[in-house]
Amino acid sequence: MPPTGIEPVHPPPEGGALSPELRGLMSMSRLSAGAVISRNCQNERMNSIAYFATGCFWGAERRFWQMDGVKETSVGYMGGTRANPSYEQVCTGVTGHAEMVAVTFDESQVSYQRLLEEFWVMHDPTSLNQQGGDIGTQYRSAIYTTTPEQYVTAINSRNTYQNVLTPQGLDEIVTEIKSAEGVQYFLAEEYHQKYLAKNPNGYDCHSSTGVAYPSAGINA
Repeated sequence: MPPTGIEPVHPPPEGGALSPELRGLMSMSRLSAGAVISRNCQNERMNSIAYFATGCFWGAERRFWQMDGVKETSVGYMGGTRANPSYEQVCTGVTGHAEMVAVTFDESQVSYQRLLEEFWVMHDPTSLNQQGGDIGTQYRSAIYTTTPEQYVTAINSRNTYQNVLTPQGLDEIVTEIKSAEGVQYFLAEEYHQKYLAKNPNGYDCHSSTGVAYPSAGINA
């Protein structure tokens, strides 16, 4: 995703059919996020899930999968109106979807608060519909919460971070924070999944405010 302001269209790799594993994940992803939440609530031993948008999803996914306690990540499209969107459609901005990272994590090993601390500093949440040279609503900053507790924690963490940004003369946080209940997450094409594991020197555009979260590393 070179910083041209317009994201290029990448063809799938040769023989670009989805693997059986991703076909299964895609089928599950087309359930509403709320349906997945309900299933998780029925089994206390199941991992929790969180959804974050920080601009280009390639670099964000790598930052999350490197965290202790994160069991799985995927990238997809969420928050728009078109079902089963393609990458090319999302790039036009007309679908309303954001590039999203789904993070499956074990709360006994890493807290949702800790994920949020990483989220706030891995991009610039004061930048509206733009991260670096990536411009468009698909690059918006967003948090879609899967439980009421996540929602409260997200709001509180936003306020905490704003309280350290304001004295630095930075703008208001514009991150969209909403419930994922009833919102569908559509798995992105296979060549996007763990893109930077396949292409370690690939594009990773993430600007930041340069301001640390005040309690980073405490709530691990």
